[in-house]
Parts: sequence; structure tokens; C-alpha cells
Amino acid sequence: MMLILGVGNTLLSDDGAGCYIAEAIADIHPAYNGGTAPENFTAPIRRAAPSLLVIVDAAAMGLPAGSIRIIPPEKIDDTSIGTHMLPLSHLIAYLSPDIPEILFIGIEPETIQPGVGLSPAVQEAADRLLDLLQMGEIRSLEGL
Repeated sequence: MMLILGVGNTLLSDDGAGCYIAEAIADIHPAYNGGTAPENFTAPIRRAAPSLLVIVDAAAMGLPAGSIRIIPPEKIDDTSIGTHMLPLSHLIAYLSPDIPEILFIGIEPETIQPGVGLSPAVQEAADRLLDLLQMGEIRSLEGL
């Protein structure tokens, strides 16, 4: 079973992309909107015992706005925007003994200035990612 954990701050424009994903997919896939404190969801995630945990967050990758990438664990601290309480690398390390596979998917933000709502480029990317998640084609992001 795949479980999605959206991470971010919805008051900082595109940093809310992960939260948007979690809210939008919750009707068809198990998902949590972790907001700025995703560590608060470690117990429910462990209880759900997913075979795949997909964490989605805005990530500064130096790519055009709206680019989507699977980010390897060793690069997470380099790309994380850091609007959450605990670094995502620590969260992944904490969960990894109990979750067979964890993927961190980053969406390049256009802006993380105060504001509500996603920029057009990030909204389009988030909707594309939702389609991939719904179709079970998340692996198509590998190698990008």
C-alpha cells in the first residue's frame, strides 16, 4: 500500500504544494497533510504500515519552477526549504526501519513569499504529480 505525506507551509505560496497534493488525493489514497510538523504523523504512518511512503514537498533544486524530481536521501538536506520543525532527512531516517521504501518527491517552487495558493507553474506540476500518483506511475519520475 502506498501512503502520501504532504509537507509544507500553505501560507508561503508554493511551499504548500505538498499539502495540496495530500488534500487532493486523500479521497482515493491514504494521505496525511503533515504541514509544517510532519513528525506528528509518524505514529499513524507506522500503524498504517505502508510498503511505500511518498513524501511530497517544495524543494529548491535549481530547476525551472514546477520541475518534479525524486530526490535521493543524501540530497534532501541540500534541497529542503526547511519550513518544517524537523529536517526531512531525520524524519526519513526515523521511519525507514519500519517502512520498506520511502520516496521524497520535490517540486521546484516559483515563490515561497507569504501568500496563499500555488503559482501557475507549481499548480500545473502538482496536478501532473496527482495524475501520476493516481495512475500508480510514480516510477516514471525516476531518471529525470
